[in-house]
Amino acid sequence: MSTAQERTLAQYHGLMHANASAHLLRVGREVGLIDELRKGQKTAEQLTESLQWSPHSASLLIDALLTIGFIEKYGDDYALSRAGHLLCQYDEDLGDATWMRLAEVVRGGDPRSQHDDQKQFDYLAATQWAHTGAAMQAAEILDIGEGGEFSGAKILDFGCGSGVWSCAIAHRDPESSVTAVDGVAALEAAKATAESIGLGERFQTIEGNPLDAAIPADTFDLVLVAQRISCLDGETAKKWLAKAAASAKSGGRVVVIDPFRGPAKPNLAECVEALRIDLGTRGGRMRSLDEAQADMHGAGLQRIQFTFLAASQVNLGLAVGTKAAG
Repeated sequence: MSTAQERTLAQYHGLMHANASAHLLRVGREVGLIDELRKGQKTAEQLTESLQWSPHSASLLIDALLTIGFIEKYGDDYALSRAGHLLCQYDEDLGDATWMRLAEVVRGGDPRSQHDDQKQFDYLAATQWAHTGAAMQAAEILDIGEGGEFSGAKILDFGCGSGVWSCAIAHRDPESSVTAVDGVAALEAAKATAESIGLGERFQTIEGNPLDAAIPADTFDLVLVAQRISCLDGETAKKWLAKAAASAKSGGRVVVIDPFRGPAKPNLAECVEALRIDLGTRGGRMRSLDEAQADMHGAGLQRIQFTFLAASQVNLGLAVGTKAAG
């Protein structure tokens, strides 16, 4: 068998296993296994008694879920893995409500004008914890605190979500302060994040839609716009960037963190995020690096620099622009 044939067979089996793994998760939910294990560890006998299933077939299902890391075994007990708990906590239906709409969206039968942007914002806020590693890396790249070039920064988190990005930066620099702007639910989550790392009075909030909120102009050393621009249509995105730039002081920096189209062939993470944006927003889309740079220049920002965040699992990049001296 040639190398090309072996590669084709490996790809075939990989696709079949990926499809089977997705079905395993869904069957685990449908038969009640996931709900039972969310309550706590259970033996096989306890699961059979609770779920009234076929012990033989159930054992095969459990073995398969063990191999993909969704559940774990401790002695005679089975439990959801940490990843399994996280998946169920933030995607209780395993994403089905979103992905089941894809065919209709592709056919044009689900107009994007009817999509609810707030649901996408809520989802991003609820899952922002997953980007903690990338947020810490962003703080390092921005050279804030710990002997870096910048310290004592006044940070504006413009559309903060759960505040993971700004809190990671502030945690690195004990002299910095954060002002977070967003709706009520997001601010509650952001306050919890700030409290969990002891920011105390260094963390302040402004409640409201960031575009309408009263934010002081020419005030902040660093204005952070994380995971928002890709959710917005072109005109709204420009308004966000213009207000973010207006809030920065002369020589201050505006930082945009978002999934971006890379220069190379897109990988699966990039394609999935682009589809998720299409499914979840009225006019959002994943920008190319050239588009992002043009939008930031249009907001009056200069010396645009860009890097992808290696710690990100979903193709997030970081674009930094400097506000011209007045």
